[in-house]
Amino acid sequence: MKTLNVIALLLVIIGGLNWLLVGIFEWDLVAEVFGGTDSVLSKIIYIVIGLSAIYSLSFFNKITQD
Repeated sequence: MKTLNVIALLLVIIGGLNWLLVGIFEWDLVAEVFGGTDSVLSKIIYIVIGLSAIYSLSFFNKITQD
């Protein structure tokens, strides 16, 4: 379970950094590396990162418990 948490956190960080690049430079690293925003591989990456973000919502229970 700890490994899954680390992977999810890394993917959320990568997604956040990608959004930072989009916001500052209007440059989408995922699209650039994987063949554009319409490529199947880019869409899979976006979906995996989004699912990681949804999974990471469970971290709130872990950090708010005393």
